[in-house]
Amino acid sequence: MTDFDKIRSYYSMFNENSRLSADPSGQLEFMMTMKKLHRFLQPSSAILDLGGASGAYTFPLAKEGHTLYLADLSPALIQQAKDKLAVNPTPNIRSCDVVNALDLSRYPDGMFDAVLLFGPLYHLLAEEERQQCVREVHRVLRPGGQVFAAFIPKLSGAIAIVDRACFAPHQVNNENLHHVFRTGQFINNASTGFQEGYYPTSEEIVSLFGTNGFEKMHLSSIRGFAYEKEEAIFSLQDEAVRSEILALAEDTSEDPSIIETCGHALYIGRKS
Repeated sequence: MTDFDKIRSYYSMFNENSRLSADPSGQLEFMMTMKKLHRFLQPSSAILDLGGASGAYTFPLAKEGHTLYLADLSPALIQQAKDKLAVNPTPNIRSCDVVNALDLSRYPDGMFDAVLLFGPLYHLLAEEERQQCVREVHRVLRPGGQVFAAFIPKLSGAIAIVDRACFAPHQVNNENLHHVFRTGQFINNASTGFQEGYYPTSEEIVSLFGTNGFEKMHLSSIRGFAYEKEEAIFSLQDEAVRSEILALAEDTSEDPSIIETCGHALYIGRKS
């Protein structure tokens, strides 16, 4: 089972907004994700941003005319969102609440046109927890509503743990290294660094949502082949070449081999 206290502790110290704005890899992920949202979201949607941290997607989507409800496990991140709202009031943001993705009971059935699930599936270790999360998402969506679910594919996640063994060896040993390749579960040996990670295959994600009443609409990488090359690409002086590389990364983002090996990925499904 997931240790939610570890997750809260990790995000009390980790700046998710900075990850998506200051770091080139986060900038690319944000850019590619927003393209998917612009492509698939219906105008003026009521959106639950579940696991939305301090509102990296909540604020821009609210400014675009959607109605947003922000929810996250971390009290620290929700407080950051409330602080931003105090400085920059945004009427389309209706609530900012501390919520565990396994229990959405504060929201009525069929309340939302879309749910952004950009955090919980990184961490939920137990199959029953993932099932419960997706059932709750299904319940709060209207018929035909959409889920946008981010995940880290198994090969990408497991290979990243090999990298972690090199730069943070106190977090990784033979046991948890073998475990992540076998099961997709990473249980950190230390209290620092990414905690309680889960890395499914794309097939697992499609099955998870399919067995809980969703029809797959789209599946792609949100880093593409630019993964781990972001800083060099964003630094290119030739703007035409830089733009072409980013366009090609987008064009090839649905290739299965790229999805499995190039960092974060996105599943989009419709409630049947």
